[in-house]
Amino acid sequence: MRVPAQRLRQLIVDVLTAWGMDAADAEITAEVMVDTDLAGIDSHGVSMLMTYENFRAEGTLLVAERPVVRRENAATALVDARRGLGHPASATAMRMAIDKARSGGVGVVSVVNSHHFGAAGYYAQMAAERGLVGLVTSSANLPCSPPTGSVLPRLATNPIAFAAPAARNPDFLLDIATTTAAVNKVKVHGYRGEPLPEGWVVDDAGEPVTDPVRGLRILRHEDAGGLTPLGGSPEMGSHKGYGLSMMAHILAATLCGGTFPASRDPERPQNIGHFFLAVDPTSFRSPGQFEDDLDDALDVLHGTPPLDPAKPVLVAGDPQDRARHERAREGIPVPGPLAEQLRELAGRAGVDCDL
Repeated sequence: MRVPAQRLRQLIVDVLTAWGMDAADAEITAEVMVDTDLAGIDSHGVSMLMTYENFRAEGTLLVAERPVVRRENAATALVDARRGLGHPASATAMRMAIDKARSGGVGVVSVVNSHHFGAAGYYAQMAAERGLVGLVTSSANLPCSPPTGSVLPRLATNPIAFAAPAARNPDFLLDIATTTAAVNKVKVHGYRGEPLPEGWVVDDAGEPVTDPVRGLRILRHEDAGGLTPLGGSPEMGSHKGYGLSMMAHILAATLCGGTFPASRDPERPQNIGHFFLAVDPTSFRSPGQFEDDLDDALDVLHGTPPLDPAKPVLVAGDPQDRARHERAREGIPVPGPLAEQLRELAGRAGVDCDL
């Protein structure tokens, strides 16, 4: 089915406030989640509600807690999410980074004691919308990816997002996991009944797994196998994804005191960390020059002759931009299994679920 964005937004707000979240924080969280669905990133939007419900039931997620600033100077700050959802703390952190960059050229803000924060690209795009360059990385709670040369999972998906403002073109927006795919993309393939692409997930012998149900079981419940690092295999450069994953973790978690997922006691709080950087191009060039040069580069890429005339060359951010226009007009696709899970969750929360 196709569901209007506002209807999903209201469902998320109703559920979160029923769980005890502050109304303003619930609105911010719903905005991030629905924008993610509008961008076509179905793995990180409304489908995450069931995961958040599980974290809340386990006692690791304290939905009612509000973020607070623990340290701050002219260029940097540390925000404590206090074991709440990552969306409100992350929106606060990127707004602070933006304000510091606008006044001093650069702003860097870390978030500690957090949970899942949605799609990293949302926060990088916040900077680009203000004419700034944005860089975001995050750690995660689930050790689901073996380092190159092993099948024992030690690293999380550890995303990296980068956004830069253009003038004539949509902003450049790169938003990637440092694994070949994200955990929740495996889940979405299960909702749709689609096999996994070969090379996303491997078993305890390093062999490809294409059944999404088995793949998700490996990621969440088994001690060996997992998501391959970006690149997929040593021959295809998986050491690069492995290295990028560690870079993302160091910036997001080691810098602020977040936990390394493979070292965390399952009974302890997740303590995910996030990293937000904003840079003002006018600190280096006259206003407008950065955007003009970026537009020129994007125009060259868009003008590159494609192998298939029906599939023009795209740049990072184009798919999300197209999805937003299409889904804003036609609604967000909600597969039947997901719709049923949302109805059941809403019933448990005591709120209406009109899809």
